[in-house]
Formats: sequence, C-alpha cells, structure tokens
Amino acid sequence: MRVLFDTNIVLDLLLDRQPFSEHASYLMTMVERSEISGFLCATTVTRIYYLLTKGLDKKKAKASVNTLTALFEIAAVNRLVIEKALSSKFNDFEDSVLHESARHAGLEYIITRNIKDFKHAQIPAFTPIEFLNMLEALG
Repeated sequence: MRVLFDTNIVLDLLLDRQPFSEHASYLMTMVERSEISGFLCATTVTRIYYLLTKGLDKKKAKASVNTLTALFEIAAVNRLVIEKALSSKFNDFEDSVLHESARHAGLEYIITRNIKDFKHAQIPAFTPIEFLNMLEALG
C-alpha cells in the first residue's frame, strides 16, 4: 500500500500537536515497520525544514529532515506535476501539487486532515482515523 502523507500529518507528529499526534505516530510506526509504504511530496520536505527552523536551530531541523528522508520515499515535483497542478480544479495550489505528485508517483492513497481540500482528487484521501479504520476493515 503506497501512501502519501500530507504535510499536516508530519507536522502533527514533529510538533506533538494534540490530539492529532497519536494517530500520526501510529501511522509513522506502520511506515517504519514496512506495513505501508510512506511517501512525502518533495515540497513537504522543504516546507517542514523551513517551519522547523523557525522554532529549532538548523542542526535540529536538519536532523529531523534526515530522519524523515530515511523513513519515507520522496514523490518528485517536476514540470509535469506543476503544469497538472496549475490546470487542476483544486482551490489550493500546494494541495494540488501534493495530489499531482502522488499521481505521478503512482500512489494509492493520501492521508490528510484537510479532506475538503482534496474533494477534486483522483486518489482517495483519508483522515488518519479513516485510513486506520479502512485498514482494520480490510483485515
């Protein structure tokens, strides 16, 4: 199962944003155990680094990004992804880029807390709880 994690899910864990960090942590553990294949959009990595440097020193921000890149595969952002994102029906360009990056990488699901932002997605988008419930139902 190949899954793209939205930026907000990663930040929930890294910033221990309650009550969301518990589900984010559980999903990251599933990636760590290779129960699911986790992907981040390339723009997620740069955004996380930028946001972490606002609250941490650069050394700690780099260490966090190194951990993420060791755990997750990176879905590319290239000209095709940007062009598709620009022509999509998404209201938010960043979400459109995430979606097109996931499509380009052949991913099956997107995990996000902002489901409404992915109403035009061609890939199913789930909240962490919905995704975990779906996995449990599949058994």
